[in-house]
Amino acid sequence: MTDPLFDRALGRRRLARALAPGFEDFLLRLAVEGICDRLSLVNRAFCAALDLGTPTPLLAESLGGRVFARMAPLRETARGGTLNLVGDEEAQPFAPESFDLAVSALALQGVHDLPGALAQARRALRPDGLFLGCLVGGRSLHELRAALAAAEAEISGGASPRVFPFADVRDMGGLLQRAGFALPVADAETTVVRYGDMFRLTADLRAMGAANTLSARLRTPTRRALFLRAAEIYAERFSDSDGRLRATFELIYVSGWAPHESQQKPLRPGSAQMRLADALKGARPSDDPGA
Repeated sequence: MTDPLFDRALGRRRLARALAPGFEDFLLRLAVEGICDRLSLVNRAFCAALDLGTPTPLLAESLGGRVFARMAPLRETARGGTLNLVGDEEAQPFAPESFDLAVSALALQGVHDLPGALAQARRALRPDGLFLGCLVGGRSLHELRAALAAAEAEISGGASPRVFPFADVRDMGGLLQRAGFALPVADAETTVVRYGDMFRLTADLRAMGAANTLSARLRTPTRRALFLRAAEIYAERFSDSDGRLRATFELIYVSGWAPHESQQKPLRPGSAQMRLADALKGARPSDDPGA
C-alpha cells in the first residue's frame, strides 16, 4: 500500500478550528454559486439529492428542499428534514441508487483516491442521475507556491512540500469516465483575489481550514526568516502597480451522469473539452414528448 498523500485527520481538526471562530467562506460561496448556476441549466426535477462533503451547510441550504442527505466532514446540528451524517468521501455509506442528484463543493480535492470517491458517488445515483461538483484546481496559489519554493531554495538549498497538489482540469474528464460516469464534462474558472501582503493570504487560508495537511510536510518549525523572504519574493514577482499582491484561485466544475439507455453516446476518453454550462444545456433529452 502506498503512503497516504494527505493527513485527513489533521485536515478535519484544522477545519473544526476554522469553523469555530468564523469560517472564511468567500471561495466556498463562489463554488456554491457556480454549482447552482449550472444546475439551473438542467431542465429536470431532482427529488432526492445528496450533498457530499461540502465543509458547511451552505450548498444544501442554497438548493432549498431538494437535499435529502448531507454527508459532512464534521458533526453538526440537524437541519429541517435533511439526514445529516458524519462520514468520509472515500467510504460513503449510501446504498446503490439512493439519489437522483449528488453535489459536492470544495471537498473532493483532498481525498487520496479521487476516482474511487467518484465511483462511489456514481453508484449512489439512480440511472440517469446527475453528479455536479467543484474542486480546487491546479492553478490555485501558484504565486504562493513559487515564492515559498524560491525562498526555501535560497535559505536551505531545497524545497519541502507546503501546498498540496490540486486537480488538473485536463484530467477530470478521464477521471469521471474511469469512475463510470457518462457524458463527463469539466471546465474551470479562475478568480484573482488581492491582498496587502502574503501574511493576509496565509491567514485567510488558515481561516478556511486550508493549511498544509500533506503527510510529507515538515514536522519541525520553519524559521521565520524563510517566511519573511517568501513575502519579499511574493511582493517582487506578483504585485500590481498599487502594491497589492495577486492570489489566484482556480475552481474546476465537473459533471457526469449515471449511465442510462436514453443518453447520448459518451465521448472518447480525454475528449471532454466543451464548457460545462453548454453540456448541461443539452446533456439530456427534453422530458416533453412533444419537444
